[in-house]
Amino acid sequence: MKLIYTHENRLLVELARSKLEVAGIAVFLKNEFAQGASGDLAPHQAWPELWLERARDYERARQLLADAGAERGSWVCRRCGEHNGAAFDYCWNCQHSRTEA
Repeated sequence: MKLIYTHENRLLVELARSKLEVAGIAVFLKNEFAQGASGDLAPHQAWPELWLERARDYERARQLLADAGAERGSWVCRRCGEHNGAAFDYCWNCQHSRTEA
């Protein structure tokens, strides 16, 4: 098994799971109910994880998720040009707001 995708938002993980299953790629969801343990674990350790059952499907699955926009919402800072994930409202590099011109 090989990890292909994880995110704090379970809905995004489920969307990725659906996309891969429709393409005939066998996947397994881990940490499905781990969010209740987030007080005892580091928050990112309780995120749902999508694992491939066959490691040989990794490149194809990665491409399908990239094409589907699994990282939808990511943005580039207008001030410094740094790439930021969708969860960030401020650039991690220069702290410039996502919405400021």
